Amino acid sequence: MSIHTPRIEKKVTLSTIAKMKGVEPITMVTAYDALFAQLFDGEVEMILVGDSLNMSFYGKADTLSATMDQMIYHTQAVCNGAKHACIVFDMPFGSYLTPQQALENAARVYRETCADAVKVEGGKEKVAVVKALSQNGIAVVAHIGLMPQHVRSEGGYKVRGKDEADIEALVEDALALEEAGAVIVLVEGVKAEAAKRITEAVKVPTIGIGAGSETDGQVLVWSDMFGFFEAFTPKFVKQYCNGAKEVRKGLEQYVSEVKSRAFPDEKHSY
Repeated sequence: MSIHTPRIEKKVTLSTIAKMKGVEPITMVTAYDALFAQLFDGEVEMILVGDSLNMSFYGKADTLSATMDQMIYHTQAVCNGAKHACIVFDMPFGSYLTPQQALENAARVYRETCADAVKVEGGKEKVAVVKALSQNGIAVVAHIGLMPQHVRSEGGYKVRGKDEADIEALVEDALALEEAGAVIVLVEGVKAEAAKRITEAVKVPTIGIGAGSETDGQVLVWSDMFGFFEAFTPKFVKQYCNGAKEVRKGLEQYVSEVKSRAFPDEKHSY
């Protein structure tokens, strides 16, 4: 049974999100352009301009070749379409290797887009980066667990939190990042018990993807959840409609009508 929720009519800020922890689950989806951002705006609290666009939008094998220029271009488009959602910019691979580099690139994000926060992947090893950003007025979403930007170094996408030692390591990562100033911890591809322990350990909200139901919120890639990305479907993705099938159906009808000269008819002609 679905629960009807009213449209969001005011700008969702990071303060709004912070107050939702333990009170109301946070909803987040990805978007890469103004059209879909406008569709999602007012329905979800947060929009992530994810480097996942490198796969679903550009057709690449992984996220690693996404650039700052590409991410800024798409974030500008999303900001044009979404006026209420809290928007997060996904820092691409290689853009935050050092605190200074991270600060220069994230400052550019804030200057050139209306993003509310930036997202960086990494655990305790990224504490200095998170601290440098947060101390200079840039809000950080810290991403731990399965990290897509590490796919090559780790030999694939591997689920985390399968044993007590790894759960404790993840909790330590989350606590260190929170102390460094992270305003949200995004937890991807971890066992549900690990995500629960992380959520209970930190005071900031957690957003899960493939992390069970006990995080403070959830995020999915829009092309996965609406059935447009067909190369594969991750275990954690629920498809809420078959978008590719519906588009093909409409396209077939259009082609048929053009070929038969049924379109344009009198109604659709000047």
